[in-house]
Amino acid sequence: MQRHVITALFIVLYACSGLFILSAPCTGEPAAKNVPHRIISLGPAITEALYFLGVEDRVVGVTTYCQKPPEAAKKEKIGTIIEINTEKIINLRPDLVIGTGLTNSKDIKKLKNLGINVVTFDISKDFDRLCQIFLDLGKLVGKEEQARTMIAESRKKIVKTQKKVENLPRKKVFVQLGSKPLFAVTRDYFINDLIEFAGGVNIFKDAKSGLISREEVVRRNPDILIITTMGIAGEKEQKSWQQYKTINAVKNKHIYLVDSDKICSPTPVSFVELLEEIVKILHPEAFEG
Repeated sequence: MQRHVITALFIVLYACSGLFILSAPCTGEPAAKNVPHRIISLGPAITEALYFLGVEDRVVGVTTYCQKPPEAAKKEKIGTIIEINTEKIINLRPDLVIGTGLTNSKDIKKLKNLGINVVTFDISKDFDRLCQIFLDLGKLVGKEEQARTMIAESRKKIVKTQKKVENLPRKKVFVQLGSKPLFAVTRDYFINDLIEFAGGVNIFKDAKSGLISREEVVRRNPDILIITTMGIAGEKEQKSWQQYKTINAVKNKHIYLVDSDKICSPTPVSFVELLEEIVKILHPEAFEG
């Protein structure tokens, strides 16, 4: 049971690190005849990005974790993020498989040895990298211009949102990614950008590791406490914080749950959507009047 909990937390932490950098960066937009037509995605954020880029008709396989948008859940399943069914992938005859850092390296090697084009992504730590990788993905599937346009629109929306909160008091924020062990967002997670763009201060930005104690949370005394939900565990965790009555977030009833699927499957577009949600939590006054 403990192994499963740790594995689940690892998946969340990896996903919350954001997307990723291509192992084989694209150089220029491929000719239309060379773009992939049978794509398999091995990561939720990759799948959502492919839908945003309008190539969903070319997606022939996804993981069981790929639930966004809802239509993606209807695609053929080829396993989980970390355990894929290579035989099923082979039978789907893909001309491109897009993996993540969680994809088993032996499976990647097996697919490559069979002549299947496999591209993998690594971890991104901030919004700029998120945009760069979205652009690389756009180039890969022949949708560079769409990717550039969507990134530009997302940046404009972020600037507009930042202006709303730039003169408001900056609240101290604790984003909890896991409970057993207790895990916080540090500067090494793109969520740190999310907090700062929303007009907040990440109280664990300076931490060397996301592994923290509840006593340290009490000492740093956040004004806002955001828990990424994992089923009913999120609600239980919300109740468990109620006993720490000296924390400002507890005293003022500023403990919130945010859907882990939203916060852990970032694209430039979904980042902006989530940013608006976080701003409403931190600064509801920005939307008054």
